[in-house]
Amino acid sequence: MTVHTPAADGAAEAAPAAATCERGATVWLTGLPSAGKTTLAFALAERLRAEGHRVEVLDGDEIREFLSKGLGFSREDRHTNVTRIGFVAEKLAANGVKVLAPVIAPYADSRAAVRERHSAQGTEFLEIHVATPVELCSERDVKGLYAKQAAGELSGLTGVDDPYEAPADPELRIQTQGRSVAESAAELHSFLTERGLA
Repeated sequence: MTVHTPAADGAAEAAPAAATCERGATVWLTGLPSAGKTTLAFALAERLRAEGHRVEVLDGDEIREFLSKGLGFSREDRHTNVTRIGFVAEKLAANGVKVLAPVIAPYADSRAAVRERHSAQGTEFLEIHVATPVELCSERDVKGLYAKQAAGELSGLTGVDDPYEAPADPELRIQTQGRSVAESAAELHSFLTERGLA
């Protein structure tokens, strides 16, 4: 005969709750330099965290400093950088984290490789195109890259003298021109809500 103690019963009841894991996903925000990807990602992250979600932002600049230090901006190095970020994103998302990756990822085949890795692992991947025109990006010029390129101090600027292959069929395309950060973040939040992720 088995005797159930209150402590044992409590442990048994707690087990299903402990086994429950929040649904993770990778939300990849691609777009030109100064398109507003990182600003949008942090605005959305703040809202999601306030709602109780586990969120991580994989900022492209931070990744280059700490994970991809030493990589240049050749097509091969860009691909390596993107697939490294994709690897980390998938690991986090598979463990119930909402991963926001504001990363240019200029080449379609690199983004496809990240999507395929997620698919192979059964992890959700959403490609969001932050579709800000290059003229507006150049006006914003958050890091001064467009000014340096125009002055001949920089070459290989994505979307100017280096390719940017815009997604042909992203899960969502956000037009930021003439809209506030809050409005763009609200659109993305609504999209995630429709997907059952927010």
